[in-house]
Amino acid sequence: MLFPYVYVPHPMEIMKHFLDFIFHEVWCKAPGSGPYHFALFDDMPELKELMETFHYSDTKGADFFNGHIERIYQIFSTLTKDQIAQLSAWYDDNNELEKTCRNDPAIATVRYSDLKAFNVGLAEQLSRFFKGLYSQNLLGLSDLKEKIGNIDDHYQAFMAQNKEGKCPFCGIHDIKGIYHSKREAYDHYLPKGIYPFNSINFKNLAPACQECNSSYKLTKDPAYHPKDPLMTRTNGKRKAFYPFSSRPYKIELELQLDSTDWNNIDPRDIKISFGPEVLKEQISTWEDVYGIQERYKAKCCGENDGKYWIEQILDEWREDGKTPDEFLETLHRNTMKKPFAEANFLKGPFLKACKEAGLFGHKIIPVHRS
Repeated sequence: MLFPYVYVPHPMEIMKHFLDFIFHEVWCKAPGSGPYHFALFDDMPELKELMETFHYSDTKGADFFNGHIERIYQIFSTLTKDQIAQLSAWYDDNNELEKTCRNDPAIATVRYSDLKAFNVGLAEQLSRFFKGLYSQNLLGLSDLKEKIGNIDDHYQAFMAQNKEGKCPFCGIHDIKGIYHSKREAYDHYLPKGIYPFNSINFKNLAPACQECNSSYKLTKDPAYHPKDPLMTRTNGKRKAFYPFSSRPYKIELELQLDSTDWNNIDPRDIKISFGPEVLKEQISTWEDVYGIQERYKAKCCGENDGKYWIEQILDEWREDGKTPDEFLETLHRNTMKKPFAEANFLKGPFLKACKEAGLFGHKIIPVHRS
């Protein structure tokens, strides 16, 4: 991840507080609390009011919400004290997103596959409930929106603080901001189809460009290696960038080019390495999840990207007498100021690699753009 987002608090976080209460104060206390009834919600009046309103509603979202809460309560009421303690710990750990990304050994992140081994019936109900929470059928209900606001407002407030205009997961695609009437999709960084308990935690929800979200990441799990017997030494866990990290870092990027035939540069001619070494594991995860090597090489080889960048140098050299070194010096200054404008963070290292490969030391007649 090239840069982290700034986390922006919003009234929608109330939904997470509702779920915390439901889990710890209602479900976990089900044994010994008697039959399911609305008095269980007395200590959170806003939630109780919502539950009672939903009880008399015939909407699909209201029935989904109340029905699952009651069904899961019934299952919890049959569990032992130790089983409930385990579930409570898993719930809390699954919402420790930053520690999970750091692969903190004290965090026991649980997945649905683990829950099935624990209790199949409970796993099925929790899966349906938490996956379904992030749906328009529920979040679009007027009674709920009155209490938590709506996700489009959250997006506008979020983008008012995060103004880069570029997707932080790739840096090469625009991301819609406050001047757009539409918005990008929120990516569940830890996929909601794999992890229970955090599908509505906004510290697990980060806007991503269509290419990152729907073409490359899909359901890839940043917290675990793909199935690989070599990774059994760590139970498959790995470090990943946390989308809202407050710890500053800077990704270093170097390219090597093994060609001077700039009209026919191929991804096989390009080698890309990233740093710093202290972030090696996070960078490896980022490359895997978002297909970074493939995408950056493709951009460097593109007619209107890498090859056009080379044409810019050659044209200015020929027409304005500006040497490649002068061009690169100006580009370096621009990159320091605006690394993600016009993909400067990639453009600079690529053109530097072109120079080091001797491409600008030859008398080359550029192909003119029509």
